[in-house]
Amino acid sequence: MASNAQMDSLTRRHQELEAEISAELKHPAFDESRVVEMKREKLKIKDKIKGIAQPAHMN
Repeated sequence: MASNAQMDSLTRRHQELEAEISAELKHPAFDESRVVEMKREKLKIKDKIKGIAQPAHMN
């Protein structure tokens, strides 16, 4: 079972990526490949958070 610290860390990183993506998109000549990579990382983190938050399946 994941600790609250792990969940907090993932949530914080997810928010940081959101801010980084937003900041990058504000630049007139933003780096599209960087934005795509950050979005991929953000989705991976979101999936980890979801996996931790969902209770284990009961058999």
